[in-house]
Amino acid sequence: MFRILKLHIFSLCVLLCAFVVVAHAGEIRTLRVQYIDPDSGEPLSMPERPILTLDDGLVEISFDEMSQDFKQYSYTIRHCDASGKPDNLASVEYLEGFTKQDITDYMPSLNTQQIYTHYRFLFPNEDMRLKLSGRYEILIYEDGNPDNVIASVPLYVTESRVRIEGAVLSTTDIELSGRYQQLELEVITDGSSTNIRDDYFIVVQQNGRTDNLVVAPQPTFIDSKSLRWQHCKPLIFEGGNEYHHFDAYSTYFAGTGIDRIVYEMGDYHALLNTDELRINTPYTHEFDVNGQYRVHAERVQDVDTEAEYMWVHWLLKADQPFFDGAVYVGGDLFGNKLNLRSRMDYDSEMKCYYLTAPVKQGGYDYQYWFVPKGSSVATLLRTEGSHWQTLNEYTIYVYYKPFGARYERLVGVKRL
Repeated sequence: MFRILKLHIFSLCVLLCAFVVVAHAGEIRTLRVQYIDPDSGEPLSMPERPILTLDDGLVEISFDEMSQDFKQYSYTIRHCDASGKPDNLASVEYLEGFTKQDITDYMPSLNTQQIYTHYRFLFPNEDMRLKLSGRYEILIYEDGNPDNVIASVPLYVTESRVRIEGAVLSTTDIELSGRYQQLELEVITDGSSTNIRDDYFIVVQQNGRTDNLVVAPQPTFIDSKSLRWQHCKPLIFEGGNEYHHFDAYSTYFAGTGIDRIVYEMGDYHALLNTDELRINTPYTHEFDVNGQYRVHAERVQDVDTEAEYMWVHWLLKADQPFFDGAVYVGGDLFGNKLNLRSRMDYDSEMKCYYLTAPVKQGGYDYQYWFVPKGSSVATLLRTEGSHWQTLNEYTIYVYYKPFGARYERLVGVKRL
């Protein structure tokens, strides 16, 4: 207990030192995409990674800028290929209406220690609608300069023209059971394609991650109307482990996963329970939302503008640092990105990795990811352990691009 207390005191000092560096005006936090309830017109509170159809669906895109100085933000949208790279389509081909819009809906925070401005807009809208399916990227930029992009949001629009069947198996082609999961998939088409092998391909995503995205694995069986992937090695994923969770709904009481709440120098700090490496621990089922989060807070009427930003700090005990790679905090709260915001530092005296970041009140999932030197793909084998029993979310995207077509149509999406 004394050791944990020392770790928390140490991390609080780090947190306070980092305050001036991290929380500065112009910084974008809590970038969210939420379904809009068609009946109430309000965002749905359940965490989910939205997917639209060409005929239906509406999302709210929102973010906070860490000051109360009005910033002139605009957004545009571009059509991309399945890997997220811009294709060669002109905006007039996929967009109906204007090519850019200003974000005019914004509100300053109210009665919060950390001041911020909440921006939001709905998409699609009367001034900007999509004509084609596929993967899109919404680019948010400042001062009317499209080169000054401050945030980007992936958006998937599907036509729902194929049927997708699938299963997650514990027995894989690289081991009988244990650490990995293998997907078996079948895509049933309408039979109109004369070259089904080349016209269709799939992309598979695990828990919203982009680092281990699988693009266009070759099918193992093909007939005139369907493609199947069985015993396909590219569709073997680490099972990983269930996500850790903390709930910072209160500035007064320590919620789930939080050791204590501290108010110091005009700011709230949430000191999470100290975590340990789970590589040698048996699998234990935990209810999680596979890395997603929900903003919520007690005693407020509008969480968008009244929820507090708290300095959250993570501690991961490790007797020595990893010399062959780096450790990151993974999850939607960091956009599942491997960058300086999510990268942890190591303290040799306290023998732990630590990270401090401002986080809006709410419930959050997270994991510790290890990235080997020279790699851009995270593994959980060195930090969280990996188990075939882990409940993961797999999203399968089916694209269609016949010979001579200029873009990849997204004709089906399924979540397992």
